[in-house]
Amino acid sequence: MKILDAVRKRRSIRKFLQKEIPDAILEDLKEALIWAPSAGNLQARKFYFVFDKRIKEKLAEAALNQSFIAKAPLTIVACTDSNIRLHYGERGGTIYTIQDVAASIMGMMLVAHEAGLGSVWVGAFHEKEVSKILGLPENLRPVAIIPVGYPSSIPSAPSRVSKEYAIVTIG
Repeated sequence: MKILDAVRKRRSIRKFLQKEIPDAILEDLKEALIWAPSAGNLQARKFYFVFDKRIKEKLAEAALNQSFIAKAPLTIVACTDSNIRLHYGERGGTIYTIQDVAASIMGMMLVAHEAGLGSVWVGAFHEKEVSKILGLPENLRPVAIIPVGYPSSIPSAPSRVSKEYAIVTIG
């Protein structure tokens, strides 16, 4: 699959089949997460792979009752690591580490799509509640929840703004 085809065809999936994800594919998802670029190659990010149904239900509740989170075979919680501030100061903690996590998530979502999996990027949740559920140390901040699994249906592509609107060419 060409990368641009994967970018165009990937969809946000909120309905999953109750089908286990093979270990080999899980390893590919992990590889995609850790091989993404990061500021200064400090890799100031951590990912929690949640399979436990009870914990996924608590995460769904903390995510404004988005029940599909609990129904996915795998739910990933992506966290920034504020220890990057020791190297890059405040900007590292407020921007760089979020960029690092975002790059990891996008790469992982494309690898998931290539493997026939669906996923969705969830940003609406109570951070403190998610931190408590997972017992996160103070340096880790949950910034995204990504349910992953085999899609039970694939929605059609939503419209996009034009390239002319989104991209400004200078020079």
